[in-house]
Parts: sequence; structure tokens; C-alpha cells
Amino acid sequence: MAAMKFTVLGLLFAAALTAQPTATTADWPSYGGTHAAWRYSALDQINASNVAKLAPVWAFQTGDYENGLQSTPIVVDGVLYLVSARSQVFALDAASGRRIWEYHYALPRTPGTNTQNRGLAVGAGKVFLGTYDDYMIALDAKTGAEVWKVAVDDQRQCGCAITGAPLFVKDKVVVGSTGGDGAFRGYLTAFNAETGRLAWRFYTVAGPGEKGHETWKGDSWKYGGGATWMTGSFDPALNLIYWGTGNAASDLYSGDRYASDALNGVKPGGVNLYTASVIALDADSGKLRWHYQEIPKDVWDFDAAYECVLVDRMVDGKMRKLLVHVNKSGYTFVLDRVTGEYIGAFPIVENHNWTSGVTKDGKFLDIVEPVEDKPTLICPGPAGGKSWNQMAFSPRTGFIYAPVLEQCAQLQARRQEPSEGRVYLGGTWAETSPPGGVVHSHLDAYDPVTGKRAWTYPYKYVLFASLLATAGDLVFTGDPEGFFFALDARSGKKLWSFQTGAGHRGSSVTYSVNGRQYIATPTGWGSIAGRALLNTWPEAEAFRSGSTLMVFALPEAK
Repeated sequence: MAAMKFTVLGLLFAAALTAQPTATTADWPSYGGTHAAWRYSALDQINASNVAKLAPVWAFQTGDYENGLQSTPIVVDGVLYLVSARSQVFALDAASGRRIWEYHYALPRTPGTNTQNRGLAVGAGKVFLGTYDDYMIALDAKTGAEVWKVAVDDQRQCGCAITGAPLFVKDKVVVGSTGGDGAFRGYLTAFNAETGRLAWRFYTVAGPGEKGHETWKGDSWKYGGGATWMTGSFDPALNLIYWGTGNAASDLYSGDRYASDALNGVKPGGVNLYTASVIALDADSGKLRWHYQEIPKDVWDFDAAYECVLVDRMVDGKMRKLLVHVNKSGYTFVLDRVTGEYIGAFPIVENHNWTSGVTKDGKFLDIVEPVEDKPTLICPGPAGGKSWNQMAFSPRTGFIYAPVLEQCAQLQARRQEPSEGRVYLGGTWAETSPPGGVVHSHLDAYDPVTGKRAWTYPYKYVLFASLLATAGDLVFTGDPEGFFFALDARSGKKLWSFQTGAGHRGSSVTYSVNGRQYIATPTGWGSIAGRALLNTWPEAEAFRSGSTLMVFALPEAK
């Protein structure tokens, strides 16, 4: 990686050569901003010189306080669309917060149902919603009326749910599913956006007769995991959908799924396919074009299900179409998004004792695995060196910005018989502090090709909200204490903060209406990972839940 050449010329032409919109402007039309997942806006009315004047202009309470507000608002033509944890959808005037319509989905009847929802998709005059009980629903974008509703699976059987935002691509809406920590075979599903009819389905665990099936032992493929629980990206020039896949199941015990000779004759990245991988699918047919398995034989719950950031950069003097991807292992992977070729990898965590490093061809060295019936300290732990909250990329600075968690866990493997749709961890874990330290976070700026860190912003607790970068040379995010704040994108210096009254676990966005730029952030602490880390800090009892969208702007000229 260190030998790779980076030139200013490559930076200047990166955005121009990417064959799709990569920055948002007046709207925020997709979960990652655009299908390139930059979480970057070209708006610069709010910038490093005036952000100190930013003030709240309106707020909206959803009334749904379970699991906080983890959503990403979508803004199209002056209308803001928001979904709450229990699949309640709201259409609001993006300038005033006035409610236009709302859609009430039936509340769960089963105690303990996983009610988390991270976002919507909008397109073809519809709002697309995935639900906690595994339905896909299309609503009329103007009225909120239900257009179609289809069952993705039988939730009572599979134990799965939809928590991630769907992805609207061409004439289809593509959606993933949870299930990686259960006895479940993962998949990605595309529906016709107009009718709801099934267009295609790709299974992330290779079955009989499919390439990759030989990497599974016996019938373990039936319950192999590989959940597609977050949201992918799309390159229209290549007609490829990119999606990260989750861990193999059972999570910690591999004895029933891993054949010791599975690597014979197989290039690196060929165990328990296609779990813990980045997959590239043809958008029209769902056929696999390439894959890269980041964590072969995943026995750490190192999901690779997170966002795929698409950038064009110079590598060794040649412009390359790249995909930048971080998973729970704390490593950033850089791939050629045309072919899936491994370009390089670098750690973003300081504590990663599960491996001593990675070779030039992508093989991890000195791997430490959990031991059966014996606690083993692994860093990072299953909460991840990075959680699902998204990073951002700015073409102005050339940096990716990543929220990093320094934590470990005591992992203990244990054989477990699979029961379809039930929890299938294959062991236990307990979150703990890194050796000689305490659990903490930092927000870092990196060159996405060389891995060189430009600056770091330390934080004493955990940064679990997504990042937002803007052409005003700002990076926005929030913390569990309730502060929403802005950093200088070039130096990491804090320029502004506002106490919103509740912790941050969602994804802020920016948009413009009638020439005025707004910054909107969900507030309300929650999520499984957030609860798992509560015993790390006594002060965490003060992290406030809630479910409010806070919207900020500069004062209007008088």
C-alpha cells in the first residue's frame, strides 16, 4: 500500500470520471446520499466560516420511542420522508416540518420483536419500506396510500426481518434481510418497483449445484448466515449492484461448516461462500459477476455487511474504479469495483489482536480464533471496530471519514445444533475494554488508497452515528450524550455543537429548499449494540432515548 502513488491530478478528476452522480445537491435522494454512498453534499452555504451561527429551525417527534431513531431521512423535491423504529412512515415539508401524511404500520404483537428501521427508498413516485416482520411495501409518495405489499419471507419460520433501507435501482427495488446470527440462509431480493413482483433473488450461501457450494461442510449451507442487513451501492455505468454480506453461522463455532480442505486449490477468500464478502451482482438479472471474501471462515462475527463507497482514484499512475469498504474487523478494504481485484487493506483500529497484519495479496497473518469452551480475548469484539453507522467521503479533501470504536470481547466458542430461524451464535461473548485502556472512540480522516491518517478526533465514549461531509469543508455527526457537532473537514477541529437532548444513533443529511440549506439529524439513543456497551461506562445510564428529527439552518437575512 505504501508504494501506491497518489497524485493531485487523480483527486481533481476523480469525481468527473465517476459515471454517476456522486454528490447530493438540493435533494438527499438515497440512503447513502447517492448510489455511490459518499454521504457528501455539494452544498456549501453552511461552511467552516459560518457554521458557528447554525441554529435549530424546526423539529418533529415521531412518537415511536422504541430503539431510538436510527433512520436516514430522504429528501426529494422539498419533501422529507422519515421512518421510525416500528416502521411508521412520515412525509414532511422539508422547509417547515409540516406533516403532509403519515403511514401507520401494524405494531408488533410478539414481545422481543426486532423493531429497528434504518431508512427508506424513494423512486418511481413511491416510497419503499421494509418492515420488522419481513414485508416490502410501496406507498404512494404524494398520499402515503399503500400501492403494494409483498411478503419477503415467513418471519415466523426464518426469524428474519428487514432493518436496512432498500435500494431503488432503475425499475427495481432491492432489499436485504437480517438473520446472520440465526440458523438462516441469507439472500438479496429484487422486486419490480411498479408491481411488487419478484424480479430475482441471490442467495449469499451457495446451495447444491451453485459455484461455492463446495466451501460448505455437509448440510451446513442450509443455516449458513450471510445476512444482507445493510444497504448496498450501484454503479450505472457497469450496471453492478454492490452489497456487503454478514458473518457465517454459527458465528463463533466453525466445526460444522468449515471443511479443512476447503482452501485447497481455492484463491484467498474461498471459505463458506459468500459470507463476510463484497458481492457484485448484475442489476437486471441478479447474477453474480464477482465477489471478494474479506473474512474467510469468519469465527469472530466480523460482519462485512456495511456500506460500499465507490470512488475513482489514481493507483500506481492509473485511474481505477475503486470500492472502499470497512467491516467489523477494523480493516478497510480497497477493491477494483470492475473486477473485484484486491488493491489493498489497512487498519483503522489501534487494537486488533486477532491478526498481526495483512499481506500484499490480502491474506491475514497470525490469526487468533476463539477457543471452544475457553474465553479468548479478541480485539475488536463483535460490536466491531466500526458499527453500521456510515462513513463519508469528500472529493474536496480526498479523505474518507470513519467513526472508529476501540473495544474488545471475551469470545468463547461452543458447538450448537441449528434450529431454523433461532439464534445460532455457537458460543458467547462479553464486551470488554482493550488491554491497558478503556473503551473509547475516535473519528478519523484517511486517504482511502494509501491508508495514511490525516487527523483524528478522540471521544471518551462511543461514536455510533453516521457521518456527513459537505462542500463547506465540514463533517457532521452526533454522540450518545446528545451533542450534534461539526468538525473542520481538513483539520478535525470542532467548530460547532448543539445539545439536542437525546443520544445520536442515526444518520444526518443536508438539503436545500428555495435556496436555503438545511441540516437534519435524527436523535434518540438505541440499538442492540448501544445496549451491549452500556456496562462499559457508568455514565451511560444518562444516554437519552427519544425519536425526534432536529433540523438546523443559518439565520435568514433580514
